[in-house]
This record gives sequence, C-alpha cells and structure tokens, in this order.
Amino acid sequence: MDKFLKRKTMVEESSSSQRTSNNQDTVQPETKKRFLDVDLRNLPADPSIRPKISEYHPNIRDEIRRAYLQKGPCQSRKHNFPQRKFGNTMRRFNPEWFTEFGNWLEYNISKDAIYCLCCYLMRTKSGEQESGDAFIVGGFTNWKKKERLGVHIGGSNSSHNEAWANCEALMKQDRHIEVALAKIQLIVEVDCIRFLLHQGLAFRGHDESNNSTNQGNFLELLKFLCVHNETIDRVCKNACKNVKLTSPDIQKDIVCAVASETTCSIINDLGNDLFAILVDESRDISVKEQMAVVLRYMDKKGEVIERFLSLVHVSDTSTTSLKIALDSLFVKYGLTFSRIRGQGYDGAGNMQGEFNGLKSLILKENQSAFYIHCFAHQLQLALVAIAKKQVEIASFFNLVVTLTNVHANVIREELENGEILSGRGLNQEITLKRSGDTCWGSHYSTLLKLVSMFSSVVEALEIIEEDGINSEQRAEAHSLLCSMQSFEFIFNLHLMRKVLGITHELSQALQRDDQDIVNAMSLVKVFKTRLQLLRDNEWDTLLEKVFGFCEKHEVAIPNMDKNFIAPGRSRRKLPQVSNLHNFQVEIFYQVIDWQFKELNDRFSEINTELLICVACLSPRDSFSSFDKKKLVYLAKLYPRDFFSVELLALDAQLENYILDMRSDFDFDELTSISELSKKLVKTRKHIVYPLVYLLVKLALILPVATATMERTFSAMNIIKNKLRNCMGDEWLNDCLITYLERDVFDTIENEKIVQQFQNVSTRCGQL
Repeated sequence: MDKFLKRKTMVEESSSSQRTSNNQDTVQPETKKRFLDVDLRNLPADPSIRPKISEYHPNIRDEIRRAYLQKGPCQSRKHNFPQRKFGNTMRRFNPEWFTEFGNWLEYNISKDAIYCLCCYLMRTKSGEQESGDAFIVGGFTNWKKKERLGVHIGGSNSSHNEAWANCEALMKQDRHIEVALAKIQLIVEVDCIRFLLHQGLAFRGHDESNNSTNQGNFLELLKFLCVHNETIDRVCKNACKNVKLTSPDIQKDIVCAVASETTCSIINDLGNDLFAILVDESRDISVKEQMAVVLRYMDKKGEVIERFLSLVHVSDTSTTSLKIALDSLFVKYGLTFSRIRGQGYDGAGNMQGEFNGLKSLILKENQSAFYIHCFAHQLQLALVAIAKKQVEIASFFNLVVTLTNVHANVIREELENGEILSGRGLNQEITLKRSGDTCWGSHYSTLLKLVSMFSSVVEALEIIEEDGINSEQRAEAHSLLCSMQSFEFIFNLHLMRKVLGITHELSQALQRDDQDIVNAMSLVKVFKTRLQLLRDNEWDTLLEKVFGFCEKHEVAIPNMDKNFIAPGRSRRKLPQVSNLHNFQVEIFYQVIDWQFKELNDRFSEINTELLICVACLSPRDSFSSFDKKKLVYLAKLYPRDFFSVELLALDAQLENYILDMRSDFDFDELTSISELSKKLVKTRKHIVYPLVYLLVKLALILPVATATMERTFSAMNIIKNKLRNCMGDEWLNDCLITYLERDVFDTIENEKIVQQFQNVSTRCGQL
C-alpha cells in the first residue's frame, strides 16, 4: 500500500510540474491583496496623507466613508493662510470659500492646497466632467482662479455631483431598498416578540438551525407568519442574507430595546414628582438573591400608579447590599432619595429594622420617607408567627394542623359511607376549619371550633385508635390523643384563643378600605390596652378557665408548685423551675411581650398619627371625617413640602375647600381618597386647592400594601422556571419589565423600538 501511494504521489507531482512548465509564460501565481488596518476613531484627517479608499477592505469602506462624512471636511477656518506670488500680485486662500463650498471643500495646511471630500470618498468615472485629480491627489493651489471650483462642481450630471449624491445616499440608508426590507423584517420580529413577552413565553429552542424541529417559539412564530402572510414571507426571503436579524443576540437586543423604552416611558410619566418605593427580596429558581423595586406615584389624571422599575441581583440580603443596589439603581434612572415620600416592605428584619434596616438608612437621608407596614400581610398571621418563637406554641400549632387533617379525613369517610349527609350548610358544626396562611382569621376560627368540639374530636380519635385501617393510622391517633389530653395543650389552646380573640377585629379592619383607617388605628390602642390588662390582671382568670376545662374533660392537672418536667428533654440540662413559673413566665408573659413588640414595630406613634390624619381626607358621608387641625398636623410631618408660609396658607385653604366639597353635588357619592383625587383633577379643582391636593397626593403615595411585589415574584416564577433556570440577570429583568408593564409596552410605537435597537450596540447598517 505504501508503495502504491508513493508511486501515485510521484505521478501527480510530475503532471503538476509539467503543467506549470507549459503555462509559465501565460499564467502567473495569484497573490492575495493585503488591505490596510483601520481604526474608525483615528482616521487621518489630513487630505494629503489619506490612503485611497480602494486600499481599505471592501466590507468596511462604507463605514469609513460614513465616518468621514460625520466628521465633515477638514477646514482650518482660523488659520493664518500664507500668500503666494502669481505674476506681479500676491494671493492666498480665501476663507470665505468655506462658507460657499463648505459641504465638500477641504484645506491642507502643510501643502497650502484644497481638496474635495466627496470626490475622495465616492469618485466615479462617469459623468460630463471626469477631471478633478487635483482636488483628490495633489491638491488645487491656483488662488487667482476661483472659477475652477465651479468648473470642478460642473453640471447636474457631473462626476462631482454624482459623488455628492452617493454621499447623501450613504448617510440616508433608510431610503435604500435593502435597509427598507431589513426594517420591515425587524418590525415583524418586534411584533412577534410583543406576543411572546405578553404571554411570558420562552424565546429560544434547543437548536435554531434551519433543519431543526425545535427552533423555539420566536422562530416558529416568525415561520407561521411567513406561511400565512405573503408580504412578510416575501420580505424575509428578499432581505439580505448577511443581516442576521433572527440570531439569539439580536433577539436579546430587541428585548433590551423594548425594556429600555418601557422603563423610559415610566420615568417620563413620573417626571420630577414625588413617589414611594416598594422593595422586596426573594430567591429565583436558580437560588440567586434578587431585589425587586416598584415605584408608587400619582399620574396626571390623579390616579395612583404602581410600576415595576427593576429586578436587581444582589450578592446577599444584608441591609448594606440592598442599600448599595438601590443607590446604583437610582443613579441609573436619575432618581433621588429626596423625592421619596413613602416606603413599603414585607416586614423582614433587614428591611424594616428599627436601627439598621433599609427603612432606617433611607429615613436618615429623608425624614419624610415614612414607612408603613404592609396591611396585606394579615396581622393574625404575623402574631401566630411571632408566638411560634416559643417552642411549645409552635408544637401546639403543628398539632392543631395535624388534628384538623385527621378530623377532615374522618368526616370524608363518614360522608362516603352515608353516615352523615352533605349539602349547603349541613354538618358545619361538626367540622374543624383548617387554618391557612392566606385565609383571614382562620387560625382564630380553628381554635374556637377546637374548644367547642373538643369532646367530639377526642371520640373520633378513639374510634380511629381502635378501628383504624392500619397500624400507622392507629398509632397516629394514639399519639394525638395523648397530646390533646395534656395540660400543656389545653393551656396553649386557651392562651392563643384569648390573644387572637383580642386582635381579631383589628386584623379584619386592616383588610378594609381607607375609610376604616381611623377605626383600625383606634383598635390598635384598644388592642395594646387589652394586652396589658391580660398580662397584669387576667392570669388567674385564664388559669381558672384552663383548670375548669381540664376537669370537664378529665385531663390531669399538674401541681403548680412542683418542678416542671419538659417531655422529651434531659432533666440535667433544664433549669429547675416550677410548673407555675414555666406556664406564667416562660409562656404567658413571653407570648404577650412578643405581641407588644410586633405591634409597636408595625404601628409606631408617628405612623399611627400619620394614618389617622390621612383618614381625615376621606370623602365618605359628605366628608364626615374631616378635621382641619389634624390635616395641618399632617402637613407639618412633611417639612420638605410645606414651609411656614404654606402652612399658613393651608389653614385658610382648608376652610374654603371643605365648604366647596360639601356644597358640590359631584363629590356626594365619593367613598375613597383615590376617587376624590381623580374627581379633583377632572373638575380642575386640584388647581384651585393646590395645597390640599398635595396632601391628597402624599396620602395616596403612602404604600399600605405590597401586592405588586407579590405579583412581581409570581411573574418571575413564570419567566424563569426550571426549564429556563440559566437566564442572565439583564435578560430576566428585561423580560419581567415588559411582561409586568404590558399596558405601558403596548403604547410604545415600533419606530421608537427600532431606533432604540439601533442604539443598543454598534450596527453595520443604519435603519
């Protein structure tokens, strides 16, 4: 085989050598032409040293021409032009020629000569006038013959005018058929992306090649449009093949342009007006910490608007990291902390901490940026969570959940066996209500049911213990019976029923509209007073009720003077305390003290007064809550907006305002402050009472719920899911903005998106 290959190679070399010798007189070896390297930012400006356009690579010649045209001709207008002798006279270049022939005339100082920029860039060999090398290569220097400049320009079909026409065409590429087709294709792709972003759908496929069966939603939708629309199909087929408008990078650039225009529209709508911020942090599907920021402000129609601003990746959730990320975001969008008039968080310690929380850091910069705890986070759920810091209380609630599940299974089996009937309102008294984190007052209702149905629940568990389907079910029933029929369980049941019963009305009031703010704030004071009375005077009463309940249901009562023995713990590691000390100090006092702390964190004295004053603006029942003194006090809480002069003017303006409102039938049926704001703008009375309208604006800006934040994280789970867990931070942020703010996105014209897309990065073509 080696011999064969060797002989074949020798034959080929011989024949090749023979062909070369036979054609050596006619065919010369072709050499590859070398082109000049170029830096568009440092192109030579001196006309005498510039290389010919033909010496640059053909693919970049238009970019070079465009760069020169953008810079303009080289004109040294302030130069001291030298004189030359022509015959018996001295002449020099006249700088007024720059004004007359300024669009193409160039002057070279070293050679004291003039050149033509457009002929250098776009010289042709056609036209009536083919001369002009002096204006391109050597330079024109005959200053006594100005008419030669007109000769160089020539007629309408001259070489110079054709060159200038080509330069104008190059700078107006939007008139080119290739550019027009590319722009139409881009607009079609923007419409495809609009649809995908509206639905929160993925763009990419596993393989976007032409032969792939899974190209992704974007390419499949574009292909669908081409099939069902001949115009779109013709545009996509006739567009330049080297314009990769469907590439993944282009898709991201389009979405980036869309998101940028959407955010700009939000910032422009806000303008220099006052606003509040809502901030929350959460982990995405890839376990990356993200901070979402929402702006709350009032638009020109008097309507309160909440807009998603950005999702920022943070390295950790410390207060310092969140503040640095927020600072960077404000700098990016030209916002200032001095315009903030409200803060809203979910209650996490790093957000609403009294000394080192994010709210405290912002308050140090702006004392008018008041923090209001989210009303949407139901108070009783927070109080239950606080109480669970006590291990015995946490174990108690876990046991209650298990009890309700087991009892529900028993009821279901009885329904299936026909032992009880089902229907609307039937057997509700024998069913334990399950507690849920999204159900208002559910924990309290569950405890009430458990107290009233204690005997029936015990009987149901005894039946399961004897007649259970399997040993696991019988063992679970036995364990529940032992836990339920203990003094600890009954004590915790009565304690939490008492605490949650005190807070029930307040928790319900906080979920209602702004007309109940006064009632809610008064209930806060009532609740604090009731808790204090419970702590100081009602221990003996509570203990008597627990003893009575235990005697009724034959539950053993421990000797309160003996040492407390915690089940499941080593006695050597526990402090020697009595049963009375354990139940009174370790549980009763601790639970109540933690409730106090939670209430004080949520409803400080300043926030309570602030909300009560805000409620005085309510138009319900012909402005029955109106109180001028409280509204003046509300204005004093905002020293950045109401100076001493404004406070004096506000006093008088409020008297005129309330008389006008109560006598105007247009304001009779209003029930909320938000309706009042829109009606003031509609009737143009916000101009008549500007200081009162400012109070209304400040009241509405205060965020009392963070529902928008919850929607943001729900949307994030849609955009970035298990199948798309590798999305970058910017890509995720851009998709979220357009998905959440679809109504703003819909108002943006395609032309703006195309121009923003052009500015996202450097493009070879100008659309």
